Amino acid sequence: MNILNILDEIEKVDGEIYERLNPRRAAMKGFVNMGKKISLAAMPLALGSVFNKAYGQSTPSAITDVLNFALALEYLEFHFYNHALLASPALIFPNVAAKNAITLIRDHEAAHVALLKGALGGSARAEITYSMTDFTAGGTFPLVYDDYVTFLKVALGFEDTGVRAYKGQAGVLKGNAVLTTALQIHSVEARHAAHIRTMLNAAGATGLKPWITLGPGGIGNDTGVSAVNAVYAGEEVTSQANVTITGIATGVTAAAAAECFDEPLAKTQVIAIANLFLKAGFQL
Repeated sequence: MNILNILDEIEKVDGEIYERLNPRRAAMKGFVNMGKKISLAAMPLALGSVFNKAYGQSTPSAITDVLNFALALEYLEFHFYNHALLASPALIFPNVAAKNAITLIRDHEAAHVALLKGALGGSARAEITYSMTDFTAGGTFPLVYDDYVTFLKVALGFEDTGVRAYKGQAGVLKGNAVLTTALQIHSVEARHAAHIRTMLNAAGATGLKPWITLGPGGIGNDTGVSAVNAVYAGEEVTSQANVTITGIATGVTAAAAAECFDEPLAKTQVIAIANLFLKAGFQL
């Protein structure tokens, strides 16, 4: 196990590694002394401690801010689904299986809310209630609770936004145990999005794939609903880590290159999307 080789490999993708381990000479001295004092089996644990110091730099206030940001999105999703199920009259579902699926997703969102509130404790933001929302997005989706397909398209927008939002904040949580929890929620949101796409296909809507691919005009929005373009901004990217994916192997088209990687959304982008569904005076 050559620790210097490990650092050299990391330096290829993070040119600031030695600055993070500042100062370099002291860090190297620490590694030499560490190697004398501990067994090879214990080395990974010791390295983990060093890298936590190098990369786990987010302040408690920054982490609280991210968790409250996530909580706000989970409140929106929960009330969106809950109203469809409990309103009078409630949304008309085509069959019991469809209603059960939305009920289960609603319950998942409720569990996410409870978990985030528990993690935040007294620092948790006030609840975003249904009365604060406007799920028609100012009249953009006037039939959101009257037409099943419209409801699913808005639901898909919420879920795809949530997936990209969690990804966009992962860097802030890096080095903190909370990151694991956030990733656990992130993957479930992705499963929600894939299932809702399947439900839309069953409803004869658009022929969507379970994942995001290029839409009309080569943009990232493959739903055909221009009103949700902001949800998919940047999903048309066809290169990763300065490597062009299109044509990297036989059959890898621009659409395939775009769909094999998901992109994050910045917090400002997510807030702009979420605010579309909040009444004036309750903007994030």
